[in-house]
Amino acid sequence: MKKITLIFLLYPLLVFGQGTSEEYINSGNAKSELKDYSKAIEIDPKDADAYYNRGRIKEKLKDYSGAIEDYNKTIEINPKDVDAYYFRGSAKEELKDYSGAIEDYSKAIEINPKDAGYYYFRGFVKEDLKDFDGACKDYKKACDLGDQEGCLNYKEVCQ
Repeated sequence: MKKITLIFLLYPLLVFGQGTSEEYINSGNAKSELKDYSKAIEIDPKDADAYYNRGRIKEKLKDYSGAIEDYNKTIEINPKDVDAYYFRGSAKEELKDYSGAIEDYSKAIEINPKDAGYYYFRGFVKEDLKDFDGACKDYKKACDLGDQEGCLNYKEVCQ
């Protein structure tokens, strides 16, 4: 549902020439949609997708703390929402909460161990923390699962 909603919201931007996230944010649509999702949450406070989508918009607006709050609520309502863990990890990474980011990427891996991207991004954080052994293991796993960036990072960092 949430992916369909995001595609629906972003489709006019792509069709009518506002194809970058910066153009989208500057267009005023993001702030308007933020209000719409807040209203949806007011109507149905158990709507995990509304929290998730509002979190995504807050993240695009660089309100990482606000995004984390919405992802927390998404996870509270739906503890198996792998995307909420992934994007909460991404927001934590932006705030330099690296241990929190690793924890969230690890939870995403626990829920969906076949998604190479989760390993790649967890490896990227581990590399930032100078945990090269951990980063190399994650890059290797991402590569084994078909992630080309994981393969490149594995070659650059680990060999």
